[in-house]
This record gives sequence, C-alpha cells and structure tokens, in this order.
Amino acid sequence: MNGIGVGRAAGPTRTTASDEPAIETRELRKEFGRIVALAGLTMTVLRGEVFGFLGPNGAGKTTAVKLLLGLSRPSAGEGHVLGAPLGDVATRRRVGYLPELFRYQGWMTAREVLGLHCELARVPRADWDREIRGALDLVGLAQRSDDRTGTFSKGMQQRLGLGVAFLGRPELVVLDEPTSALDPVGRQDVRRIIASLRERGVTVFLNSHLLTEVERVCDRVAIVDRGRVVAELAMAELLRERGTSIRVSGMDDLAVGVAARYGTARVDGEWLNVDGISETDVPALVRELVGLGGAVHAVVPMRHSLEERFLSLLGADATDATDAADGADAADGADAAEPASTDTGATR
Repeated sequence: MNGIGVGRAAGPTRTTASDEPAIETRELRKEFGRIVALAGLTMTVLRGEVFGFLGPNGAGKTTAVKLLLGLSRPSAGEGHVLGAPLGDVATRRRVGYLPELFRYQGWMTAREVLGLHCELARVPRADWDREIRGALDLVGLAQRSDDRTGTFSKGMQQRLGLGVAFLGRPELVVLDEPTSALDPVGRQDVRRIIASLRERGVTVFLNSHLLTEVERVCDRVAIVDRGRVVAELAMAELLRERGTSIRVSGMDDLAVGVAARYGTARVDGEWLNVDGISETDVPALVRELVGLGGAVHAVVPMRHSLEERFLSLLGADATDATDAADGADAADGADAAEPASTDTGATR
C-alpha cells in the first residue's frame, strides 16, 4: 500500500447509517516488545456514519489505523472491516485512505496523479475517465486538472489527496488529520466533501486532533486513552446538553448547595456553573440566590462542547499519555517495517 489510498472495486451505497457495522473491534491489542500501544480496543462504527476517533498523543490512534488497514497485525483480539477479518486483501479494494503526511511528484498533473492511482487500484481502464472526472468534481479541482501539483497550495494538495482516496467509490474512507494544515477556507472545503460522502452512504472514519472540526462533521466519536476506548458519544446528544453560568457574589459555598437541587453545580471564581438545569428552572434558582442575600450580576446559557467532554474524561491522564507518546510513537514507527501482504492488486 502506498501513502494515499487502498484499491477497491465499486460497491453499493446507502444514504443512511445502518446497524450493520463497517468497523468492529473486540479487545484489539498491539504490543511492541514491552510497550503496549493498544491495550484492548473495542468499538463499533456503523455503515454510513461519520465517526471521529480522538485521543491524546500516544493513545494508540495511529496503531489502530494501521491495524484497520491491514498494515500491521494485532497481538491479540479481533476485528472486522466491512464484514471481513482485519488484513483481508480483497476488502482493501473497498477502502479509501488519506494519510496525514503524503507527497506527490511536482511534475505530475492532478489528472496524471489520479490516473496513476486508478492503475494501482486496478480500476478498469474503461472507467478511468469517469472516476477521474468524478474525483476532480467532488474535491473542486476540475479547473486545475491539467496543472502540475508542484504549483498547488497545501489546501489543493490535500483536496487532491482526498480525490485519490475516493477513486473506485469506496464503502469506507479513513482520513488521518485531513484538515490539520489547512486555513479556514480549506477546512470548510473538507467539511463539504465529508458531507457529500455521508449523503452517498459512505462510512468516514476520521482521526483528528481538531476537536472543533470533529464536532462539526461527526455523527459519533470514540475517545481513546492508553489504548482503550474510554467513551463513545453521539454528537447530537452531546450538543443537546445544556447548563447555565451565573455570576454571583456574597454567598461563598452556600450557592453550590442551593444550585445542587437543580443540577450538577460547581464554582469557578465568581461563576456558579450548573449543568443539567432546565431553562424553566433558571429564574427560580436566581430568585432563590437573591433571596438568600446573593448578588446576581449575570446569567449566561452554556452549551457543552466536545473539547470540554474530552478534557473532563481524560483530565490529568491526557498529560500523562502525552508524556508517554515518544516511546509509543517510536515503537509504532518501527512497526512500519513489518511486512503486510505483497499482493499489489489490493493496494494503491
């Protein structure tokens, strides 16, 4: 497999997520000598959904992606991609992949790059023109198809990489940090492309550190730490969670006791934060605080963000995991030399 995609044959598409998993792992484990990169990864990604895969440095995300793509073998546990065991050669034809770091020869045009990958993916020659035009249209490069990639901006290079990953109408697309080096316009383009894939029924597995981007495009997310999934969250449910911040003085710890009857309360300086309080109860809480001698200066509605949930789940553990990242990343890099299948018909 080269750096940009995985060859595949065209498959059926669906417009909505189903209960049939596109990815399923059970207690997946990967060890590099004495270093445990994955300690028992268990997760399910449904077909047709956009799924975010999050975690601090050293949490095992890169290792997990390599196992899913068949670039590395698990030490224990099991997993399936599109219904086939991990590493199945034929299944790779149905998977598209955009790595975080990739590069094209600057003298090649966008059309030539796509043609090369059509050949590597064994796309039937009669379908090349349709596949190339479709990829160029999808990523917005139709007007630059005959320009050399050496003249492309970082954002255009990224879009071309996405176009390569989409050749052959994959059922599953794995994107590794697709917006990390892009400006706001480039990130918006990638969000549009991901939305287009969702409409076609393609499953998108998104590995990213940019939580605000994940929050905008994903249906569900898994947060992984120390090689295990510590939470799976539905974004719709997370974004529905509400709270209220009240700036109050003159009550000290009494305010928390009062607010605890309405929700989960905590004090942050002069602000009393109450999670889970209904909008209809906010006036009653304010009246009670004032009645007990508190001075209320401001009332601000809150919406929980993915970043807040991420930090609350990991807390200090995120720092510890980051400190351990060098050892895990070094071991993971050594695994790049581990041989996978040499059947180039299943690789790109």
